[in-house]
Amino acid sequence: MTSVDDGGRAESMPRVKVGGGPETIRALSEAFTGGVLPDTYVAGGDLVHTEQVSGGLASVAADEDAPLPIAATVLAPANTAGLLAKHVYVYRIKFRKKEDGSLEPYEEECTPSQAALAAVLAAKTWPGVPPLRGIIGAPILRRDGTLLQTPGYDPATGLFLASRVDLPPVPEQPTAEQVAEARSFLLDRFLRDFPWASDADRANYLALLATPILRTFTRSLTPFAMIDATMPASGKTILTGGPGMLYGQKILIWSDAEDELRKQITAVFTDQVGVVIWDNLPEGTVIDSATLAALVTTGVWSDRPLGTSRSASTVNDRLWMATGNNLQVGGDMASRTVRVHLDPDMPRPESRDQSKFGIPGLDQWITQPANQMTVMRHLLVLVLDWTRAGAGRAAGLAMRQFTPWAQALGGLLAHHGIDGFLTNMAAVRDVDEDETRWRGFLTCWHDRHGDKEISAAELRADGEPDVLNGVHLDRWDGLFITTSSGRLPNPIHLGRMLTGQTGRWRGDYVVRKRLSERGDRAMFKVERAST
Repeated sequence: MTSVDDGGRAESMPRVKVGGGPETIRALSEAFTGGVLPDTYVAGGDLVHTEQVSGGLASVAADEDAPLPIAATVLAPANTAGLLAKHVYVYRIKFRKKEDGSLEPYEEECTPSQAALAAVLAAKTWPGVPPLRGIIGAPILRRDGTLLQTPGYDPATGLFLASRVDLPPVPEQPTAEQVAEARSFLLDRFLRDFPWASDADRANYLALLATPILRTFTRSLTPFAMIDATMPASGKTILTGGPGMLYGQKILIWSDAEDELRKQITAVFTDQVGVVIWDNLPEGTVIDSATLAALVTTGVWSDRPLGTSRSASTVNDRLWMATGNNLQVGGDMASRTVRVHLDPDMPRPESRDQSKFGIPGLDQWITQPANQMTVMRHLLVLVLDWTRAGAGRAAGLAMRQFTPWAQALGGLLAHHGIDGFLTNMAAVRDVDEDETRWRGFLTCWHDRHGDKEISAAELRADGEPDVLNGVHLDRWDGLFITTSSGRLPNPIHLGRMLTGQTGRWRGDYVVRKRLSERGDRAMFKVERAST
C-alpha cells in the first residue's frame, strides 16, 4: 500500500524502487538508461532534457535575438529531482507496527538524495539513450538527401527540429509550377529591391540563406559571411534577419580583443540558435582575427567556458555573419569570407519609395512568422527540386576548406539559373587590408632596391624620413609596413615580420630570406614575378 492517497498516480507512472545509497544508484542508473524520463537524450556524455521555453518573446526587429523555442539542459541533481517527481513514482519500502505487534511493509514516495543523483549523473556512458547532436530551427536535408521536416527528435540524424514557424509539409518532389513560383518569389519579390553591387552579391546571399538546410547533406565547413554596404539604411540587417529569423539568431557586439571574441564564441554555443551575427560593426572595421579564422575552419570548437575548470567541445554548426559599412578583411580571413555587398549609390537610401517595392516594409515583414514560413517553403522547394535532379555540383569551384560547400551551393544555384556565385572573390581580396598594405610595401621596396639583399636593420634605416629644411620627406610615400598600432617597427620586430612573410606572394611580389655569408644575420630581398 502507498503512504498517501494519490488518486492512482502511482499505478499510472513508471515505478522505481530505491533503498540505501548503492541500491538507489543502481536503480536510478538502470531507470535512466531504460528511458524512464521522457525527452531525455545524451550529448557529449551528459544526460540532457529538452523542453519548451516559457515566456519567450517574439522578436519585433531583425536585429534582435531570436532564440529557438526548445532548449536542452544538462541534467543536474536539482532538475533531475524535479523531473523524477513529475514523471516517475520513486519509492522505498518502510515498515510500521500493526496492532498485533508485527511489522507491515508499505511504500513511501521519496526523493533520492542529492549525493545519489550526483553519483548517477557523473557517468559518461549511457547505453540505450538516444544521442542529441543538435537542436535546429528549420528543416534540413539528411545525408541521404531526404528532408527532415517533422518537428521533434529525428533518430536518423540525432537532431531535434524545433521550428520557429509552423511549416506545412513540403512535397519531396515539387512540381514545375511550384519551382517556378518559388524562384519568382525569392528573386522577383523577396530579394528584388536590395541594391546589390553585382550579381555575385545576390547569388552569394541566396547560398548563405540555404546553407543551414544543406550543412548536414554537404558535410562541409561553412565560410564566414560579411554583409556590408556603402551607406547606412541599405538593407544589411534585413539580409541577416532572413536566415536569423528562419534558423534562430544571436546578436553580438564586435570586439577587436581576441580574448573577448573567444569568450563570446564559447558562450554563444550554449544558445539554441543557428545564426550568430556581429551586427553593425564600426565603419571601415578590419575583420582580421586569428580566433575567427580558427573558428570557421574547425568542425568542433573547444574551449573552457567562463566559470568552469574543464574544457568543453561543441560541434560548430552555426552560420557566422557580420554587418557594417565598408568593412575590410585581413590576414587569413580574406580566403575564408563570402562577401555580400550593397551599393545604393544615392545620398539617402532610406528615402526610397517603398510602396513600389516587391514587399513594402520588408524589415517588419520578415519578423512575422507567416512570412518567414513563406520564405522557408519556397527555399525548400528549390532545394528539393535540385536534389530530385541529382544534386549536381559545380565542379570547377574551389574555396580552400570550403570547397564541398562551394561546389554544392554552386550546383544548387546553377540548377536554377542563378549566376554570379563567388565571382566577387577578387573583390574580397581588394578589401583585404593586410594584403593591400603588404603589396604596397613590397612594391615600393622593389622599386627602391630591386633584387638587392638587405638586412632588416638596413631596411628599417631606409624607412626613416629625410629632413630637409625642417620638413620630413618620406621616401616610401607612407607605404613602409607598420605594426598593428600604426607605428614603424624596430629592426628586430621588422625582421620577425619579414620572416613571417617569407615565400608568401603579395600580388606580383614575394619576400625571400637567407643567412648572410658570415651566418650572423638574416638577409632579405623582394622578387617580382616574371611576366
